[in-house]
Amino acid sequence: MQDALKNTGNIVIVGGGPVGAVLALLLAKQGIACTVLEARKQGAAFTESRALALSFGSRRILERLGIWPQLSPRATAINTIHVSQKGSIGRSVLHAHDYQQEALGYVLSYGALSEALDTALAEQPEVNFIFEASAETITHNTTQASVTYSHQNQSHTLDSTLLVLADGGRSLDEIAGLTRETKEYGHDALITKVRAELPHNNIAYERFTTNGPMALLPNGERDFSLVWTGRKDLIEPLLTLSDDAFLAQFHAQFGDRVGRFLSVEKRMCFPLRLSQLKTSNTQHLVVIGNAAQTMHPVAGQGFNVGLRDAGALAKQIAITPVLELGSSEMLATYQTSRKTDTRNGLLFTDFLVNIFSNDILGMPALRSTGLGLFDLLKPVKKHLVSKMSFGK
Repeated sequence: MQDALKNTGNIVIVGGGPVGAVLALLLAKQGIACTVLEARKQGAAFTESRALALSFGSRRILERLGIWPQLSPRATAINTIHVSQKGSIGRSVLHAHDYQQEALGYVLSYGALSEALDTALAEQPEVNFIFEASAETITHNTTQASVTYSHQNQSHTLDSTLLVLADGGRSLDEIAGLTRETKEYGHDALITKVRAELPHNNIAYERFTTNGPMALLPNGERDFSLVWTGRKDLIEPLLTLSDDAFLAQFHAQFGDRVGRFLSVEKRMCFPLRLSQLKTSNTQHLVVIGNAAQTMHPVAGQGFNVGLRDAGALAKQIAITPVLELGSSEMLATYQTSRKTDTRNGLLFTDFLVNIFSNDILGMPALRSTGLGLFDLLKPVKKHLVSKMSFGK
């Protein structure tokens, strides 16, 4: 699977995280070879407990790859989503059975998904996966794209007719033709895991407060993964509170729906922003996943949009003649196919943040009424579930 000496290839994927790995597997299932460059050590991500919210549509992608059966026992189903606003009686509830789905989504650790993907990739002779390969420079022209990377203290260069950038942590500033538009929210997200007094019954909670939204996702038998967002000056102090003081503050914001909160694991926080690739005037280079767009975690859409990027690109590659791979026409067709889903995801999450984090006069009452009305509008709820599940 790993061959650092190979120096040419039609398709190169920079970034072997879940989005890049899914793309590589989708291509391999169609007999299409690729090289994947991943900076981490093999197995380094397997113990990472960070929770991922998978949509039902993302489960379908993993089923196509044949890895869902081994992931299913480690995933917690979300059968119900309960949406509410602090200090308001308005609320909305979504049930999977109302939409003929087994679940509205699933919660799975990043480590479990990484292990399943890496194991599957190791069995694919079409995939040349190089661990501990750190991409240094990326260039492109009208005939090819090239990446220079370091591996085992040596520098290597790969030329390709299509280079896919799937490394969400990489800056795009040094790559010609790529421009990113970023909106800073001035908010941080605190992430941790908490244990509740009562069983979660596979219910996920979305709770809106004047300081920002929080999400509580069932993760295990009695545990929840918590994403608590708010203004930086309000979230950062929560990191230094004692466990008891933190749980008391959290309970005051969330309420009593699952009883008391008994324990909390290590807390971490990171700044929130919305960003998207504004222009992609490139040939032989395409950007997908978090490298192309970053969304507020309020609706858990970012990772799932990234997997749909991988699915759409694999489909486009499969129907493109070899001599047209990476052409401006091919990439324009791919980008057009993803434009609506990506735009809607960005607009939807931004709308939720702006509406439900705003406490101007009259807004709380308006939000409460809106949640109550939304709960009665079955066609609108059906459209929302379809959007969150499949991007449609």
